[in-house]
Amino acid sequence: MAAYKDEQRGTWYVSFHYYDWTGKNCRKVKRGFKTKREATEWEHHFRMKEAADLDMTFGEFVQAYTRDMKPKLKHNTWLTKEHILRTKLLPYFENKKMCDIRAKDIIQWQNEQISYRDEKGKPYAPTYLKTLQSELSALFNHAVRFYELKSNPVVKAGPLGKGKAEEMLFWTKEEYLKFIEAVKDKPYSYQAFQILYWCGLRVGELLALTPQDIDFDNKVIRITKSYQRLEGKDVVTDPKTPKSKRNVSMPDFLCEELKEYLGRLYGLLPTDRIFHLTKSFLHHEMTRGAGKAGVKRIRIHDLSYPNLNKIQTFQKKDVNRNKYRLKKFGYYFYLFLLIPQKSTREPSGFFHFADTFLSFSSSRVASAFAFSSTVISR
Repeated sequence: MAAYKDEQRGTWYVSFHYYDWTGKNCRKVKRGFKTKREATEWEHHFRMKEAADLDMTFGEFVQAYTRDMKPKLKHNTWLTKEHILRTKLLPYFENKKMCDIRAKDIIQWQNEQISYRDEKGKPYAPTYLKTLQSELSALFNHAVRFYELKSNPVVKAGPLGKGKAEEMLFWTKEEYLKFIEAVKDKPYSYQAFQILYWCGLRVGELLALTPQDIDFDNKVIRITKSYQRLEGKDVVTDPKTPKSKRNVSMPDFLCEELKEYLGRLYGLLPTDRIFHLTKSFLHHEMTRGAGKAGVKRIRIHDLSYPNLNKIQTFQKKDVNRNKYRLKKFGYYFYLFLLIPQKSTREPSGFFHFADTFLSFSSSRVASAFAFSSTVISR
């Protein structure tokens, strides 16, 4: 290592060559040291850091990250990730070198996200803030794992946002019946919400349904795919997870309603989608119906949670004692459904358990499950 005296300024500087992350031979010059020792120590620390860190910019690394990750992810998953990279991360970090981004830079970025307000004065939701930070951390983790970056500054900066929403709302059976009566003036809305509520489907699974997915003889809906509208195109993919492919039982009354509804759809082919609706339309109908019925507005995502068909790891263990085993977060909890009451509306074989609220806890997780008007096939 060599340091040189800048006779004109009366200070010391270092000038040396090193190889960057691409293998290119680069020259580094750093001036302004008061002593020769300070200059040589700086060069020493720089070489140690460069031996393990990235010298490319954040923007350049995003290109490498895209090449690595895009082929491995579902198209809709990548579009979400790419949107966050393009709109929330690149504008702030694009020209910074990866090896120069420190925890203090991450904290400043966090504060900008926390202080954001839209045109209505609303901030980002805590869960969205958590998503933004998760994407940033995932990118740095990739750099650490595969590109020899020394450490992830996001981890050192600390958390942002919350992983779960503050509250999940549910409807009682009475509230749902008021709502569904309010949207009965639009048959397609009525039938869509009936399936979402009684069968526990995700919205994408509902919108992907075709007549050949409905087995009226066995009163079963086969879930094999999911629908999304991406970049102006209809995209049908596999469901959210491999275990999401499943058969869902229908109560007799819903089976008859759906058969009658399909009979009114002229020219519908076995492979045609049944519901040519959009997620935004269903959200609008949820708001309209809840307001008309005078019930609280819940998320469509929460609509299916009271139905135990929605939980794929739910296994019936002891019918006589109404005891069920629920696997959640790697733990098995035993769920006792109390005071079963045979519904006056559903045929024999389907039971309601109204407004049951059960809480479970373990050393790793405390989770609450609320089941309202749950239909369980016996």
